[in-house]
Amino acid sequence: MNVLKQQERDSDHQTGETKMKGHQVEGSGRINALGRALTKILRHRAAELNLEMRSDGFCKVADLLRLDFTTRSKVPLSAHTVEEVLQAVEQDSKERLATMVDESGELLIRANQGHTLLDAVCSDDLLEEISIDDNLLAVCVHGTFKHALPGILRDGLKTMGRKHVHFAAGLPGAGEVVSGMRGNCDALVFVNAARAMADGMKFYVSKNGVVLTEGFEQCVPAKYFDKIVEWPSNVLLHDREEITE
Repeated sequence: MNVLKQQERDSDHQTGETKMKGHQVEGSGRINALGRALTKILRHRAAELNLEMRSDGFCKVADLLRLDFTTRSKVPLSAHTVEEVLQAVEQDSKERLATMVDESGELLIRANQGHTLLDAVCSDDLLEEISIDDNLLAVCVHGTFKHALPGILRDGLKTMGRKHVHFAAGLPGAGEVVSGMRGNCDALVFVNAARAMADGMKFYVSKNGVVLTEGFEQCVPAKYFDKIVEWPSNVLLHDREEITE
């Protein structure tokens, strides 16, 4: 790589007060990159990296920091400290990660939801099952995009390679809604969770308040949709009668 290209590459990583110097990265960029790396590993890459994971999704922080893995800030995990891991968990506004100390005093960490490690985690261990009488599911909404609606109306909401379909228990921007959908979605699918649960579908809630289900065979059929609206205009696109006819 010539000097000019190296300078351009270096400049791409120098934003605000975050500057790379070898493995030393100052400012919030180092911690943000660490949080992203931890989320990626704990959701998707634990098996590939031979990281031991419990059925509830927890792994040892010490094992994580020994992995041969480099963050987006070009910092190896081994160059990070336990304190930085805790800082990354604390700074994540969507609360994607959680830590605990087990009975032996070992610090553990997990992703609260979003796993593609289908066989590694068990929904009943990872999450809290929701009762059909739970008021949490008064609103159960999935954020998506209008261009995807024809397929969703035809095939239902699929897990798309993840273990669960994700929902929020409120509308985007509501104070109590931390996570559960992308911020740039332009369509909302409202699901009648009570009707689905009456038919045997299990719903769960993660520690950060995301509502999740494996559906039936990794799908929530369209017959459980109440309505679909455009967002943020809230204009009705499809009502239940139209969806189920």
